[in-house]
Amino acid sequence: MQVHHLRSVDGEIVFDMDPEVVTPAAGGTRMAEDVTVDELALLARAMTYKLAVFEARMGGAKAGIRPRLLDSRAETLARYCEEIQPMVDEGRFFTGADLGTTTADFAGFGDDTPAVLREVIDGVGFEELVTGRGVVAAAAAWLGTLEGRTVAVEGFGKVGHGVAREVVRRGGRVVAVSTLRGAVAKAGGFDVDELVAARAEHGESFVHHLGLDVHLPRELHELRVDVLVPGARVGVYDAALAARVQAEVIAPAANVPYTVAGLAELRARRIAALPDFVCNGGAVLAYRSSAALTATEVLARVDREIGDRIEAARLAKMDPIRHAALLAETFLTTWVPADQRPDGPAVAP
Repeated sequence: MQVHHLRSVDGEIVFDMDPEVVTPAAGGTRMAEDVTVDELALLARAMTYKLAVFEARMGGAKAGIRPRLLDSRAETLARYCEEIQPMVDEGRFFTGADLGTTTADFAGFGDDTPAVLREVIDGVGFEELVTGRGVVAAAAAWLGTLEGRTVAVEGFGKVGHGVAREVVRRGGRVVAVSTLRGAVAKAGGFDVDELVAARAEHGESFVHHLGLDVHLPRELHELRVDVLVPGARVGVYDAALAARVQAEVIAPAANVPYTVAGLAELRARRIAALPDFVCNGGAVLAYRSSAALTATEVLARVDREIGDRIEAARLAKMDPIRHAALLAETFLTTWVPADQRPDGPAVAP
């Protein structure tokens, strides 16, 4: 790991491997008051495995910005983009949207970005839509089908919207959603358009305007559903929460949702903890797609490549994270020097 301290803003870029040896590096930029170097290091490692499992010859990185009180968001991002412009121009660091940022924030770096990533479909930006598509494709590949299955979505935002639409398209039911303001459940399943409209009107407090009992956000993970989709920050599944999970499958939209103890508990209870670095890799596949592909063709590629990797683990009767890590690490041996290779996928302490 190498840490590049930003000068123009309060923040860092963390490179999982030495950027002078393993180049280029890629990873999103997140903006949050509490983002830390430790969190960025986990996310950079997750990015290394995400790129490698899809056979992209790039190292993982992640940038984090802590907004200053008196600076506007626009000023902060403008200074950041100006500072990293030489790194982008030289092909050493590629970045895009993450928590607290949007694709539009990095439009100045987008000359080589496939045009499809700037599309909006059913009210969802394509990058969020394609991420949600991959998450659902992974769950469907492990279960065989989502027809009649129940799904709970943590963090009903842009990616959560994409997840929900794809679940319904495949015949499943979104029976619970949450935001930072609370969690709600509906046994018969939610109308996704109603959720989207409520969120547009009330923001994250929309869960209090659905006429349903509102529970603590963490309680969403304790529901008896077929699939849980965590969409928050790192380390959600500690040992205590993992012991209360009732789902058959966890398909992460967020990066690094498992702690070491939590993952051990899920494995002991035979709950399928799918690899985050495969499930949420749709945007990586979209960025690496030919500019000639249509949105439909990119989505089909996401279905195929993510689905194939998860199905391969199921058919091999292997733990899905270990199987995906083996694929990534095997690819890394083909181009990364031995002294630079990571020692395992990212798992929170």
